[in-house]
Amino acid sequence: METAEMRRSTLQRKDREELTEIASTLGKKPPTRARKGEIIDLILELVSGTDTNPAEPSATATESAAQTDGTAASVANPDCDDKTAETDGEEADQVTKPEPEAANNGDPASQAAAQEAEPGNRRRRRRGRERENNKDTSDPWNGDVVPVAGYLELRPEGYGFLRVDGALPSKDDAYVPVKMVRQYNLDKGVHLSGTSRPAGRNEKNPAMVELLAVNGGPPEAATERVSFDEQVPVFPDERLVFAGSQEPEDPTARIVDMLTPLGRGQRALVASAPRAGKTTVLKHLVRSIEVNHTDVELLVLLVDERPEDITDMTRWVQRGEVIGSPFDQPTDEQITIAEMTIERAKRMVEDGKDVCLVVDGITRLARDYILESSHGGRSASGSIDRSVVHACKRFLGAARNIEGGGSLTVVATIVVDSDSSVDEAIYEELANTANLELRLSRALAVRRIFPAVDIGGSGTHNEEILLSPAELEQSRELRRRLMALASADDAAPGDDVLALLSDISGG
Repeated sequence: METAEMRRSTLQRKDREELTEIASTLGKKPPTRARKGEIIDLILELVSGTDTNPAEPSATATESAAQTDGTAASVANPDCDDKTAETDGEEADQVTKPEPEAANNGDPASQAAAQEAEPGNRRRRRRGRERENNKDTSDPWNGDVVPVAGYLELRPEGYGFLRVDGALPSKDDAYVPVKMVRQYNLDKGVHLSGTSRPAGRNEKNPAMVELLAVNGGPPEAATERVSFDEQVPVFPDERLVFAGSQEPEDPTARIVDMLTPLGRGQRALVASAPRAGKTTVLKHLVRSIEVNHTDVELLVLLVDERPEDITDMTRWVQRGEVIGSPFDQPTDEQITIAEMTIERAKRMVEDGKDVCLVVDGITRLARDYILESSHGGRSASGSIDRSVVHACKRFLGAARNIEGGGSLTVVATIVVDSDSSVDEAIYEELANTANLELRLSRALAVRRIFPAVDIGGSGTHNEEILLSPAELEQSRELRRRLMALASADDAAPGDDVLALLSDISGG
């Protein structure tokens, strides 16, 4: 009797909704208009009828109640509170694992007693976590699904979102659960295709339910992918030739081919003062790769650029892809676009492809990092903050030739001779990172002398790997004669440079 009175006292402290849940769990749902006292009587009757020797709440129930004091979050779509969702998912796993020596052994009456001992709000939170945690694993989606494709953006907690409209978030992005990321060894920037279900009542985004393709191939193949950072980088050993059949007499292309040969996997800087013709050089490079090297995947990234220049480059590029962020876009979004682009390129290299990424320009990207830096971008000594330098070096340093695999070539413009101490500091930090530098001369460009190449400041590291002995001798002879012209202050116009090239190359 004493135990029954204690139970009645415990039940009377609960509201009607909680009592209804307890009765339903015990196997009989009370009438809709039943009073609170009638529901309590029903619960006591059900308990006494199913358990003639009621036990104390089990150790499992008590421990679970102590572990589940937190806010409920949707694990199926944690966009609103990323860290909380991941933590709650782990707690739910702990709660749903029964102890083998628990007192109730699955008996309904003992489970009901455990529920009575657990505060109502805490129990509801636990149920919510268990329900949401099981969405990705045990409960298959039986409703309508829609096709979805995009690039994966990963969060530090392990889950991700499929960006379906470029690199920036949108309401149509699909949530990718941790289980899928781990199962298929997915990484940021990989292209996924699959199906998704609509967003739930408390969710902001749809959720991916089936993965059909990874970078255009079967998902199972992605599990054997070797990470980009774990592959062995070697010196570039295969040239990307500028001069081609369409414009064989182009002096800019021939000068670059002989003085600064570009290889697959090169880390190249086009150092240029403002209005020195860097855009023209980039267009030559893009068109040469499209025409002469159809096996190379081409990406053109324009950072903090004028909108009309983005339009012009988009119309110029025939086969590659142009990713542009205009100057009126927030700096954090520009950084997001740039980082997603370089990660996309890495994932393609992991698949054995040769990729060329043309960036205009890395100085503006560095300035974006400076603005987003917690220290304002500068240290006490006045130099560029180390976090900014590291971010830019990580971006440019991604270029490499993979031994026995693909390659990532990065050609980035960088500003010099601009009377800006920030621009000079950026150049000084990144100059040693590159293994090719093509330096343009503003003085020659002002005089309308093209190609406006600074012969003394341009060159390729280990060019002997890319050039044959005969080509290497021609390159050195051309450099000597052009330096002689420059020292005599008799820089020749384009036609004379072309004649000099023909003379040296024998035709």
